[in-house]
Amino acid sequence: MKKRLVLILSILCIVSIIGAIVAFAEETTKTSTAYEYTAGAKRDPFIPLIIKADTKPQKGLIPIESYEVSEFKLIAILWDKTKYYAVITLPDGKSYTIREGMKLGLYGGKAYKITKDSVIIREQVRDYKGALSPKDTILKLRREEEG
Repeated sequence: MKKRLVLILSILCIVSIIGAIVAFAEETTKTSTAYEYTAGAKRDPFIPLIIKADTKPQKGLIPIESYEVSEFKLIAILWDKTKYYAVITLPDGKSYTIREGMKLGLYGGKAYKITKDSVIIREQVRDYKGALSPKDTILKLRREEEG
């Protein structure tokens, strides 16, 4: 009699434990929901707003690729029958003659257009999102004031 009572009690314990495990498993499968973020046209909140440049611009092989374009000073515009040339002075005091299409500046800029009184230099720079976008720098020829 005592053995039957122990057997019945142990079977009830095992059944109740199995029932609790099944109930817990069903509850966790019902309440677990997968969340998915779709940015659409919004900014990704996990990308930092300020992105540090990985590398500093390297000095170029030639002097006109070793300085910022904004540091150039336009001295003169020359021309022949077909095209214009520009004379620029670098911060180190040396002057160079450039023509359209020449590579200049730290960021791989090119002399985009040379007119009779200005030079437009186009560079590809990264914006705050990290995308490349063109940046134009205009060097104007300074005319002496006539009096």
